Amino acid sequence: MSDAASSASGPTVVLVHGAFADAGSWAFVTERLVAAGVPVRAIVNPLRGISHDAAYVASMINQIPGPVLAVGHSYGGAVITNAVPRTGNVVGLVYVAAFAPDEGELLGDIVGRSKDSVLTSALEEYQYPTGNGSETATEVLIDAAKFRSVFTADLPQRQSDVYGLSQRPIAAGAFAEKSGPPAWKNLPVWAAVGTADTAAGADVVREMAQRAGADITEIEGSHVIMISQPDAVTEVILKARKSVS
Repeated sequence: MSDAASSASGPTVVLVHGAFADAGSWAFVTERLVAAGVPVRAIVNPLRGISHDAAYVASMINQIPGPVLAVGHSYGGAVITNAVPRTGNVVGLVYVAAFAPDEGELLGDIVGRSKDSVLTSALEEYQYPTGNGSETATEVLIDAAKFRSVFTADLPQRQSDVYGLSQRPIAAGAFAEKSGPPAWKNLPVWAAVGTADTAAGADVVREMAQRAGADITEIEGSHVIMISQPDAVTEVILKARKSVS
């Protein structure tokens, strides 16, 4: 069997982005996986709340034929944690600078206890229509002037500015919603930790990965190591995929 055929026969890698981003944040990793002959999907995360987003992501995963390796960045880690128990085809989890909450935990509390995160002090609030008459709810973005220092410190200023000016807001309620039974208690787990992550917070990301029993790789970089260090992140994903194939 050729290397390409061998790669294609393993699990599909499903990439789930986090808050303030979109599926394009996985572009550099997606490119490398495609080049390696790996089936991959970078899917949209609605960013409207853990239960809502987990239901959507689970529905997408369940429509992918064959086994899946679920990969989450940042808030996307909390989403796969809650989505995967609703699926029947996920064989492993990879957390990339990501939250891996336990049942009953709140992301707001996790960020709040981090000594490395400066996210909370950089958020700006906006209102969005809920679709229920004239009611609105709060969503948040990172202050564009603080975006690089919080989120993308190891990217060139102009590249960081582009990401900062094209953020996707997340519903504020996502940080105050209790997480459900975690997928990581029942599946093999890998984690990539950005050593200079000041968004989620390198300290709490590492702690959660350790608690989940993950095979941990520390990568020198900011919260967006999948952009700044795509080779290293792709290597973690390929290692996980090989293990579960």
